Order: sequence, then structure tokens, then C-alpha cells
Amino acid sequence: MTNYRWVICAMLFFATTINYLDRQVLSLTWDEFIKPEFHWNEEHYGNITSIFSIVYAICMLFAGRFVEWMGTKKGFLWAIGVWSVGACMHAACGLITEWSVGLHGAAELTRATGDVAVMVATISMYCFLVARCVLALGEAGNFPAAIKATAEYFPKKDRAYATSIFNAGASIGALFAPLSIPLLAKYFGWEIAFIIIGLLGFIWMGFWVFLYDKPAKSKYVSPPELEYIEQDRHEQPAGVSAEKQDEGKIPFLKCFTYKQTWAFAAGKFMTDGVWWFFLFWTPSYLSMQFDIKMSDGLGMALIFTLYAIVTVLSIFGGKLPTIFIARSGQNPYAARMKAMLIFAFFPLFVLLAQPLGMSFPELGKNAAWIPVLLISMGCAAHQAWSANLFSTVGDMFPKGAIATVTGIGGMAGGIGSMILQKSAGNLFVYAGNTNLQFLGFEGKPAGYFVIFCICAVAYLIGWGVMKSLVPKYELIRINAN
Repeated sequence: MTNYRWVICAMLFFATTINYLDRQVLSLTWDEFIKPEFHWNEEHYGNITSIFSIVYAICMLFAGRFVEWMGTKKGFLWAIGVWSVGACMHAACGLITEWSVGLHGAAELTRATGDVAVMVATISMYCFLVARCVLALGEAGNFPAAIKATAEYFPKKDRAYATSIFNAGASIGALFAPLSIPLLAKYFGWEIAFIIIGLLGFIWMGFWVFLYDKPAKSKYVSPPELEYIEQDRHEQPAGVSAEKQDEGKIPFLKCFTYKQTWAFAAGKFMTDGVWWFFLFWTPSYLSMQFDIKMSDGLGMALIFTLYAIVTVLSIFGGKLPTIFIARSGQNPYAARMKAMLIFAFFPLFVLLAQPLGMSFPELGKNAAWIPVLLISMGCAAHQAWSANLFSTVGDMFPKGAIATVTGIGGMAGGIGSMILQKSAGNLFVYAGNTNLQFLGFEGKPAGYFVIFCICAVAYLIGWGVMKSLVPKYELIRINAN
């Protein structure tokens, strides 16, 4: 028995890590370095994150189909190649803005006032939007390709665990980002941070070319391991060959006729925006609420601790359904839904983040540890939830349709995220201008508390919708003809 499937899982892990490193560069540099240079406020940043989300959503709809068409190997290469180019493109935004307004250097941009400052803010925002759109186009292919590769290399009972491992790359990327990106930006310029992180994707591509092939064709997979990987073939319905059911493709529009597709999409729509909100806005929240910069030791320690907790706890979340299956013999879908219900309660800790974080003014900036620890519980629950949510697609759809359905769900998640990011940016500006009052908080802290409340209950609502649509395990059957 070989264990080459775990090598592939490791490659998916590193791809997801790079994916989230590229995605994090802007959130860790905008408030301290980019905002003063280009005269941005929360609305500019909210526009950029929301447009990224909606472009990501639209591209996800077609990325899954693209991966099905190109195959896992080539599809993944295209995806990471495009997003790495997009990541590096951010570094040119400053030069384009300087050329457009006739200024020279960051110092002149920073000193701009009046209409010139407005022009700098507007042009730079659109430059970043172009780069973010290219980044979104490539990143949309990561999860459809990764979920398809997982389905090709792991039996159903192991998929949630394997998914939780590679999905932990999101946490690892977010974990190492605050230790590297702010320091690169501080000592070498924010442009260098985008370029160095962007180049990592091209290195990964060199390994993927030589390491990946389908299990049946891979020279590194032994016959016993191949038999282990393909152990689910006994589930095929009578009259349908194992190969046809396993690799069968479903017409794109027909995917929308299945309740299973809508259940997956509902789970993504309700919860993806929560993860992205904390990914994009936590550094800004710490700056606004506690005056903590991401290039400071405390800022790096807070973000590192947050995602360290997320990484450790989320991997266990992928193992929980396997434990349920071993102990009770439940089918994979029932075990996953049981685990996801448990995870759905943990984001309720986020409700306490703002009240407890403001209850100990004598701690000064160290009071930030309280909301960060509570937010980490919600984020860890999200990653555990997400690993199991992705695996429900492989439980019920043939491998030939997994990337497509994953893309459809990803589109729903991107739309949900776009709505939340745009609403958050506008709300924070409105709250600051009008001194908004909400449950004892005022101004921008009140705005953040409103969003925290939405994030806390999203998972329970999402689980309820999923359960109502697909109350029990139903395998999608491919027509024998």
C-alpha cells in the first residue's frame, strides 16, 4: 500500500495556502500603507472587496465547468497561473496612478489635496479593481479543482478529513501573512509584498506538472492504494456501470434541477461572506478599535494567534464525521450534517467579541486579545463547516460533476460575500459620519457590532435551509442510457 494520495493532498494544501496569501496582501497593507498614499476610506476598500467577491462569484460559476473540460491537472495550472499574474499586477497600481495624475512618487501622492486627492483615490481604486478582478478570475478555479482532485484520490469516508487538511491552507496562509507581508511592506514597499507573494504560485506550478496524474494512470499509486481509493464503486445503481456513474457528467443547466445543488449553494451563500469579512476586515477593525498597526509586534501576534487557533481546530472538524461514521455506521451525509450543526453554534461566540472587548479599558491595547480569541472560535468553526460542506458534493454527485457543482456553490458564496463586504464598507462610513447607535455602541464600533451579529447567526440559518432541502442522503443517479 502506497500513500501517494497524501502527497496530492499536500499539494492542494500548498495551493490553498498560496491562494490565501495572495488574497491577504491587500487587507494587511491597505490601512497602514495604501490608504494614506491614495487617500482611501472604508468605502473605497469596501468597493474593492465587494467587486472582488462578485467577480469571484461569476467566475466560480464557469470555473468548475472549465476544470471539468480541461481536466484537474491543466485546469489547476491555468487557475494558479492567472491568479499569480493578478497578484503581481497590484504592484503596478501606484505607477499607473502617478502617471495618470502627473505626480511623481508616493510622497507627492500622499501630499495631494482637494480635487487632486479625489482623483488619486478614484484612479488608484480602479487600478486595484482591475488587478483584483484578474486575481478573482484565477482564484475561482482553486476550490473546484481541489475538490475534484480530492474526489479522485480519496474515498468518501476520508474526503472531509482530506478536505479539512488542504482547506487548512487558508488558515495557514492567513497565519503566515501577518508575519511576512507587513514587514515586507514596511521595509521594501507594499509593491514588493505583492510581487514576492505572487511569485510563489509559479513555483507551485513547477511541482504540479510532474506530480499530478489520475490515480489509475499515476506511476506512484500502487494497486492496493488504487483499490482503496475506488472502494465506493459498490454504491453504483443496477444497470449503470461503475465507470459511467463515477465519471458521468451532468449537463450544466441540469445541475440546477437538483435539490442537492441548491442546498450546497445555500450553505455557501450564508457563510462564505462571514469568513471573507473577518479575513478582509479584522486588521482594519483592530486599527480602528484599538489603534493597532499590522506592522507592530502586537498586531502580528494577534493575527497569527487568530489563525493558529483556526488551523488546529479546523482540522479536527474534518475528522469528526469520520468518528461518527466509525461509531454509529451513519452514511457520510448524515454524519457531516450532524457535525455541521455542532459547528454552527460556535460562531455565536462572536456576539461577545465587541461587548467584552470594550469592557476592560484598563488593559489598553491588550484588550484586543479578547475579541480576537472569540473571533478565532467563529473562524475555526467556519473552516470545519466549510470542509464538510464541500464534501457533501462528493457524497452525492458523480466525480464528473463535482467541479461544476462546486463552482455553482462558489458563485453563491461569492454573491453572499459581495453583499456583506459592500454593506460593511458603506455601513462603517455611515456609522462614523452619523454616530450610529446600536446596543450601547456608537460610531464605527456600532457598525462592527451590527456585522458581528449577522455573522454569528448565519451558520444556523444556513444549516436549517440545507436540512430542509436535503433532509437525508440521496445519491444522484446517472441515466443508464
